[in-house]
Amino acid sequence: MMAKAIVAKKLKVNGIVQGVGFRPHVFQLAAQYQLKGTVANTSSGVSIHIEGSIDRVSSFTTDLSAKCPPLAHIVEITEKPQAVQNFSDFRIITSQSDLAISTLISPDVSICNDCLRELFDVHNRRYRYPFTNCTNCGPRYTIIDDIPYDRPKTSMRHFKMCTHCQTEYDNPNDRRFHAQPNACADCGPRVFLLDRHRQEIVAEDPIKAAARLLQEGSILAIKGLGGFHLCANAENSEAVVRLRRRKRREEKPLALMAKDVKRIKQFAEIDSEAESLLTSIQRPIVLVQKKQSHPIASEVSPRNQYFGVMLPYTPLHYLLLSEDFTALVMTSANLSEEPIAIDNDEAFKRLGDIADYFLIHNRDIYLRSDDSIVRHAAGASRYIRRSRGYVPIPVFLKHKLPSVLACGAELKNTICVTKNDKAFLSQHIGDLSNLATYDFFKLTIDHLKRILDITPTIIGYDMHPDYLSSQYAIAQNDVIKVPVQHHHAHVVSCMAEHQLEGPVIGLAFDGTGFGPDGTVWGGEILLSENHTFKRIGYLGPVTMPGSSAAIKEPWRMAVSYLQDAVGSNFQEWSVPGLKDIAPEKLTTVSTMITKQINAPLTSSLGRLFDGVAAILGIRSHVKFEGQAAMELEMLSDGRADGLYEFEWQKDHVFQVPPAPIIRGVLTDLQSGVSIAQIGAKFHYTLIRLFADVCVAIRKDSGLDRVVLSGGVFQNATLLSGLKRALEQHRFKVYTHEQVPCNDGGLALGQAVIAAAIQCQA
Repeated sequence: MMAKAIVAKKLKVNGIVQGVGFRPHVFQLAAQYQLKGTVANTSSGVSIHIEGSIDRVSSFTTDLSAKCPPLAHIVEITEKPQAVQNFSDFRIITSQSDLAISTLISPDVSICNDCLRELFDVHNRRYRYPFTNCTNCGPRYTIIDDIPYDRPKTSMRHFKMCTHCQTEYDNPNDRRFHAQPNACADCGPRVFLLDRHRQEIVAEDPIKAAARLLQEGSILAIKGLGGFHLCANAENSEAVVRLRRRKRREEKPLALMAKDVKRIKQFAEIDSEAESLLTSIQRPIVLVQKKQSHPIASEVSPRNQYFGVMLPYTPLHYLLLSEDFTALVMTSANLSEEPIAIDNDEAFKRLGDIADYFLIHNRDIYLRSDDSIVRHAAGASRYIRRSRGYVPIPVFLKHKLPSVLACGAELKNTICVTKNDKAFLSQHIGDLSNLATYDFFKLTIDHLKRILDITPTIIGYDMHPDYLSSQYAIAQNDVIKVPVQHHHAHVVSCMAEHQLEGPVIGLAFDGTGFGPDGTVWGGEILLSENHTFKRIGYLGPVTMPGSSAAIKEPWRMAVSYLQDAVGSNFQEWSVPGLKDIAPEKLTTVSTMITKQINAPLTSSLGRLFDGVAAILGIRSHVKFEGQAAMELEMLSDGRADGLYEFEWQKDHVFQVPPAPIIRGVLTDLQSGVSIAQIGAKFHYTLIRLFADVCVAIRKDSGLDRVVLSGGVFQNATLLSGLKRALEQHRFKVYTHEQVPCNDGGLALGQAVIAAAIQCQA
């Protein structure tokens, strides 16, 4: 019988294929099909030279993607015929460098079940070792300094593996083969417990000792995967109040961490969608409905129907929570609006007045990454904050773009860089009005440019002249600078997710965005394409008395909407939200409105929510962004029905005056209608109103695709109601599922728009 002809191929695999067990997968497949050759990591992914019979090489190539490891994600496999070199075996060889870096980096992921079993197995050499990991789990993005993703280019380079760990690392049949953070208690990072004066608390087990301190009511700063958490016993009201006071976080909800879903069910309602999110390898914070009766301190999430809760995602978390807590507060370790601490020295300097004790370790974090926040709403998972666990997985675009850097917004900042048909949105950066956060913003840009080998030729930024992100962009040299309108970016960010090309009807609803006409936009209907937009409708503008002060003091917006609706005699009406405001203040603000003194015009739907919340007496002042609107939604009774009268005027554009709705709210208030019913009618009115406007726009334009974007769509009642109403009118409705609808997703739209505008130039 004639021997089968031997062929050789060079395979290049691009995607998330480093540090996820992909080379052992290749090695084992080659052994299964009795093939010879080599496999190596490169700067562009994984390179394979394979030799054998044509049918076995074909089967190998098919199984390469069909049976890949759980954390691997293959984007592309290219094949080229090669000369047969008659290899004697199949080997994993040293990483190689290419000219272009295009490999994808895995996000940080939670500890896997295999490592978790070892963690609590008294007979395993990693019993209770808080840095247990393998190729299927553990840190990635936050410990990488450069690629290829090899140990010398991670923060694990400071730890020389012991003989046992090195043997695992070198064995292609071991699940720790080339697991770059591989370590054990003999050779790896260690945990230390110290007081706020940096004096070590000597303990046989620092984690058990830390748990005792938490049970006694202490506040701890705990170093995790992407930064420090501030931690307290969630059942201890006094400890939670003390944490809030020290952190200067008066009312914004605090995140919780519980050992397992069973524990969470003691204090929250968990449906199948929430459980799926909670138990995913990303381990985000998930918003879940509170139970009416529960053991969690009321101060954790005051005046809120939801808890933000997550499951443990590091071995250290599991060890801590095994000490019989219902839940622990696990909130970002910072003062309000600052970035989270990641360095030990930094933590003691910044958190010394907040934490009583510090549970630290000696593995460096190279890049901070806050916990992600998600919820299930309107039939899909929705990001509120996309960060740890998801970044740096890219959004795949419809077309290849030039290299673009988009600088994002001022609040909830993220940045975006593009490479070919991939857009890399950064982890959550935060509020750039804080200098430390601005430094983090610049560091993140440099880090992503380096690890992705991107030199942007175009830079996109918000039109607002005062945003630090915009000022950064304008100051750059040797790059094409493209200003992008805020709400256009919102709409295009959602279009990019769904690989849409315009035109579409875009509803961009948020709190604040700079309008080209010099007013504050935020209730916009845009006819949108990637390279351009036309404002075809908007919420009728009113003034913002005091400008930014009106955001923190919604009673000012109440006065503005009332004066717009019923005139300057609004004080004759019985308005709950104005009872505690001094008459002279009301008169002053009324005068500011009349004379347009420090009172810019706004079409913002977010401000309308604030104004109605204040009129109803829900919130005259807020402690965090969106608080008034959030509480209005939560107090609304979904069982109520009815609509307020509404109207719109159309000249060249559709203008929707808020006055008829405000008059309806006032009438109901005077008639003794409950806040819950008024809130529900307000939501239903907006849903009906904007659905009807879209129907009218379709008659004029023929467009039947509607894109919903902007921070107001974090309101699940509005999102689900408007989506359903539009679909009933046979519109195709597109919403955010890959990036946040708020400003955390804005940079994606900026990047696509900036590239499109430049291509049109």
